Amino acid sequence: MATISGSCLCGAVRYETAAQPVLMGVCHCKHCQKQSGSAFSMLVGVPKGTLKMSGEPLAEFHDVGDSTQAVVRKFCRHCGSPVLSDVAVMPALDFIKAGMLDDTSWFKPQFHMFCEHAQAWSLPDDGAPRIARNPPP
Repeated sequence: MATISGSCLCGAVRYETAAQPVLMGVCHCKHCQKQSGSAFSMLVGVPKGTLKMSGEPLAEFHDVGDSTQAVVRKFCRHCGSPVLSDVAVMPALDFIKAGMLDDTSWFKPQFHMFCEHAQAWSLPDDGAPRIARNPPP
């Protein structure tokens, strides 16, 4: 994969990185459900500092994860699209919301987490491991 790129719904925010994904997963926690307005959030973890952002500055919502540590959810201040998350328990990564990718064809979840909160109808049979809560460090 050459470049990962994406944008928010209105196009006011864009990002790209030449870095390869460190991990790809689907989070079914209640906070991701509420932020996405859906049953889950698809995440791509890339090394922190490799994302090149352009356009409007992101708005932030300061949240607390299941670990009791900070999760900063960043989103477009115009259309509200979730763009990325900073997760204190994984400080070396930025988590891109995969729904914003220009090309989603390569996204293949390596795991599903917080499956104890998953909507019964939302867990695909994709062969990826299912973790009840947070994955082990």
